[in-house]
Amino acid sequence: MTNTALRESVFPDAVITEAIRWTEEKGPLDDAEVLRAALARTSDAPARITARALLLGERIGLQSELARARQWAPWVLLGLVALIVMAGLGLAGNVVGGGERHINVIVALASLLGLHALTLLLWLAGLWLPLGAFSTSSLGWIWLSLTARVAGGKRGQAPVLVRAATRLLARARLLPWALGLVSHGIWSLSFAVVLAALLFALAFRSYTLSWETTILDPAFFVHAVQVLGWAPSQIGFPVPDAATVLSPSPGAAGQRTWALWLTGCIVVYGLLPRLALVLLSAAVWHRRRAALRPDWSEPYYRKLMARFAALAPPAIVDADPGRAPGSAPAGLSPSQLRDAVFVIGFELPADTPWPPEGLPAAITPAQVQRIDGSAPARRALLDRLAEARPRAVLLVCHAASSPDRGTERFLREVLAHCGECRLWLAPAARDASGADAPQRWIDWLQGTGLARVAATPRLEDALQGLGTPP
Repeated sequence: MTNTALRESVFPDAVITEAIRWTEEKGPLDDAEVLRAALARTSDAPARITARALLLGERIGLQSELARARQWAPWVLLGLVALIVMAGLGLAGNVVGGGERHINVIVALASLLGLHALTLLLWLAGLWLPLGAFSTSSLGWIWLSLTARVAGGKRGQAPVLVRAATRLLARARLLPWALGLVSHGIWSLSFAVVLAALLFALAFRSYTLSWETTILDPAFFVHAVQVLGWAPSQIGFPVPDAATVLSPSPGAAGQRTWALWLTGCIVVYGLLPRLALVLLSAAVWHRRRAALRPDWSEPYYRKLMARFAALAPPAIVDADPGRAPGSAPAGLSPSQLRDAVFVIGFELPADTPWPPEGLPAAITPAQVQRIDGSAPARRALLDRLAEARPRAVLLVCHAASSPDRGTERFLREVLAHCGECRLWLAPAARDASGADAPQRWIDWLQGTGLARVAATPRLEDALQGLGTPP
């Protein structure tokens, strides 16, 4: 697969990436070494996440499971096609195989097109319903489920791979089209077999074609035959006239007209719609397949990006003079932000008053948190920020403390989950730090490439404009 749209994450890699995401819903995987390996491979955040997923997938066997499913898929499809062909032959045999060689054309038409019409309507309904709600009743879904069962069994990784693939297809608005491509193809083959068997029987055996009723008016059948025969007549199929329809025993010419009318209805209302939908499904797949990639804006992936950003070589406080400072993370775009402001106390002395007095009423207690700087506390807070996506974060640090690489790493992680980050340099309750402490922090922010973080020792300055949305 060489098109540039899929270079970032081809579909099999995207399936593995999504499968790892669903696997980690039950609990995070041990990825310390994998993170460092993925970090060293590329500088692009989505590519790093994909590399991490591929490494973890190799460890738990996802790639081998996917390869086995891809090997079995054509064989399962071939078996399903064989069953459908046999069913088509059996259906055609039921229509023309009666010992009396008498065919009720209306009953034959309903039996040949009834299930097709029902499944087609369900498929069309699935185009406008979430996740293609009726796609699970299609032959395409049956093929996908059988492939997963045969390739992985009940204990394998196939269910999570199927879930990942269907979510990717649904997100790209391709799920009904991808399953429909298989389903419509099988139906087309089935109709081709039915038509071949029907035409063979009608060509070399003699049948009497008519209609029967107990309660309906004969005029109803005349009108129905004319209406159903209009579309086939546009491509050359004859339509029985009223005299032929009402005749109890039409001659050879009338029987031939009935036979061609029945054949034309199957072609126009059965075979041709399925063939057209095969071509349409293939065209939609070709057009939308570039969207078959994970949604990198979801909280799970943004947390991974923040972890990679934290592992990137940081700028050290006492770095060599010749070393260039790192750059701050770009943060979230305005369209991704929510109207929320968080106040976070980071590694504050025990005697620091908390929460700070004078916070705006718009900042709720749930948005005011204090952490000790431990890894679990950081991870829990970053998870909360990834979900909340606040427009601003006010980070509260002890002015007299010396900023270090842990502080820098945490600041970068916070910046990746919000629109703006400010720093209030708070004194402790019995703090007598000199006036140069805030300036030391400001110089440190400049030296580490975090100049966009505004630092101030005055709470009112730090809160300026944060109480109301912009």
